[in-house]
Parts: sequence; structure tokens; C-alpha cells
Amino acid sequence: MASLVRHVTIDCADPHALASFWAQALDGTLGEDDNPGDEEALVESAGAALLFIRVPDGKSVKNRVHLDLQPQGPREEEVDRLLALGATMLADRRTPDGRGWVTLADPEGNEFCVERSQAERAATGDA
Repeated sequence: MASLVRHVTIDCADPHALASFWAQALDGTLGEDDNPGDEEALVESAGAALLFIRVPDGKSVKNRVHLDLQPQGPREEEVDRLLALGATMLADRRTPDGRGWVTLADPEGNEFCVERSQAERAATGDA
């Protein structure tokens, strides 16, 4: 018998604020009983469930695990939308042929990548 991943858990300083960012980023929902000041907050979306837990120590090194997002529309539009929500650009690894990715950080500095949409991948013959 195998296990299933129930949540991806992210340590943070402000669970409600960070969960609010990710709920918008993933077009997900923040738990109805999650409020500012709570020790944890849950975001559920079509692609994943993210659980944010308050921890006393701040982020100090690069993430060992990160999320790779595949937008439903053009990557460039999604990067702009995420930046407007409060993400910051860490690295732009897009290539002239349209491949590559963009590495962003959420408002608490957790790295994540934005890849090409399925349509963009199909346009270059990538699966």
C-alpha cells in the first residue's frame, strides 16, 4: 500500500497572508475558518492543497523543494499577474526559442517557477 500526498506544507511567518497570496496565485480557496493570526491556513486548488504553518524562524537558504507552475494562459501574462500579486523576480531563464522558465519568490521569499503553458509547449513540439 502506498501513501498519498495530502498537502504540501510551507513554513512561514504569517500563514494567513501567505495563504492569501497563494489562493490568488492558484485561483484556489482559503479555508473559511482561516483568519489573520491563526497558526495555520489551508489553500485548496484544482492542482494542489497547500498548508501554511507559522514557525518562529525565517527563511535563510534556498528551498530544497519548490513548486513549478504551469499557467493556463501565456507564461508572460502569468508572470506579470504574479508580480502584481506581490511575487518578486529571482531569475529569468526564458530562452529565445520560447523554452525555459522564470523563477519567482512569494512574499516570504519561497522560490517557485513559472513554466510554459500546455499550448506553448505544444507549439514548440514539447510534451
